[in-house]
Amino acid sequence: MARQKVELSEYERKRQENIAKTQKLLRDLEMEAAQAGIAPTAKKTTSTKPKPKKAAPKKIKQEEVVPRRTSSRLRGIEADSDKAKRKAEEEYVAIKEADRAKRQRISDAFNFSDIVVAGKGWDQAGNFLSTVGPANPYERTFDADDIKETSDKELKALRERMNGLELWEDFEPNEIKLTPERIYSIGFHPSADKPLVFAGDKLGNLGICDCSQKSSEIKQEDDEDAEYEGPSITTLKPHTRTIHTFQFSPHDANALYSASYDSTVRKLDLAKGVAVEIYAPAEKNEDAPLSGVEISEDDANMLYFSTLDGHFGMYDMRTPSEKSAGLQVFNLSDKKIGGFSLHPLQPHLVATASLDRTLKIWDLRKINGKGDWRLPALVGEHESRLSVSHAAWNSAGQVATASYDDTIKIHDFSKSSTWTAGTSLTDAEMKPSIVIPHNNQTGRWVTILRAQWQLNPQDGVQRFCIGNMNRFVDIYTAKGQQLAQLGGEGITAVPSVAKFHPTLDWVAAGTASGKLCLWM
Repeated sequence: MARQKVELSEYERKRQENIAKTQKLLRDLEMEAAQAGIAPTAKKTTSTKPKPKKAAPKKIKQEEVVPRRTSSRLRGIEADSDKAKRKAEEEYVAIKEADRAKRQRISDAFNFSDIVVAGKGWDQAGNFLSTVGPANPYERTFDADDIKETSDKELKALRERMNGLELWEDFEPNEIKLTPERIYSIGFHPSADKPLVFAGDKLGNLGICDCSQKSSEIKQEDDEDAEYEGPSITTLKPHTRTIHTFQFSPHDANALYSASYDSTVRKLDLAKGVAVEIYAPAEKNEDAPLSGVEISEDDANMLYFSTLDGHFGMYDMRTPSEKSAGLQVFNLSDKKIGGFSLHPLQPHLVATASLDRTLKIWDLRKINGKGDWRLPALVGEHESRLSVSHAAWNSAGQVATASYDDTIKIHDFSKSSTWTAGTSLTDAEMKPSIVIPHNNQTGRWVTILRAQWQLNPQDGVQRFCIGNMNRFVDIYTAKGQQLAQLGGEGITAVPSVAKFHPTLDWVAAGTASGKLCLWM
């Protein structure tokens, strides 16, 4: 039975035509590619024949180092004798041992001065590195052995006297809570009758302690549960923010001038029991935190101050604070002025220490320029590797600075009394005469260390004190000689803020916990 022819639908017929056209197009493309020489070629068969191996490099025989041949005859040794052979073997062993020693790793510690091989010799004080390491609480760097080894009789006697200072025997430091918060400033009342210690803290409190108090005697059999009380302390709050520094007027021992981060200077009259605002910015909302205050030795009415934004001001206190007639402000630095001081005998000379790493000496007798460029004459400047925290004059014309490059520098300007207005010093004349390695890395929670001279030492020997990160207070002379390292039981924090009594051998220091350390 013959099959019937199936008719294709219109859709199927069109599909078949499209397939045929596509196949024809592909055949045409293959032919064109073959004619152009770009058609795919057959894969080459890989040869199974092994590749020839490369010849191994010839080993070069290394000859051992042998001693140079010397004449046995010249040495008086008989040729080919046992003595000659033994001598040759000994020389060979010596050369091999010397070569081995040069390559041997050494694990011992070195002093830098012992391993300098080229260039300038190592100097602990002058190099960019420092021997000062991290703080090690209660680890002394100066002790009785240093005093015993002192050959200079006068220096030894002074060291013994300074090192003989002892903590207040009636109360331990951890019992004397002088301020509620971290201490930023501390000092003695000038009176020599008894030790009166004042301290300013982070929140504007001023603690006052009469350190002639005696501890109350509590009999165990009478009251075993009685709580031990510390000394009686008076706490005032003359400021709303940190009391960065204060000074007793050199003209009135009952007048205390305090400078605060609340932008004001206040005068506390201890006789009248009042605190009045002496200086504040003209605009009530202006924020100009103060970093220093000082009263001139030759003018009881002239107030000097510095700010955290690099300004230095002179203010005549006879002028009402809301008027600017008695006020002069100079922009001495683009960065924070950490502290300043006036020369005790030449108060027209000002030393400033700044975050811009410089110590600068200014002469207020000559002021030039106009507007923002109106400045005192710059006598000279010295730049440290890192920021300078404070600069302090003494009566001998020396300036002590503490900086974050872990040094205390002493600059000798003993000829400053001969300087005329407009004197300019060279870089060499501004260089420090003494550089003392000292750990000044206080960090965030410890108040910045500042070197503070004793104002009028009775024996005439210029000396200053500064806190030690190992929980001591260091005392040095103007020659950089360490006199003492004060410590004792009950010191549980760094006594970072330290100061001498103006005339007596009393030292007070405050901690970040508001505690007082007092040596007498």
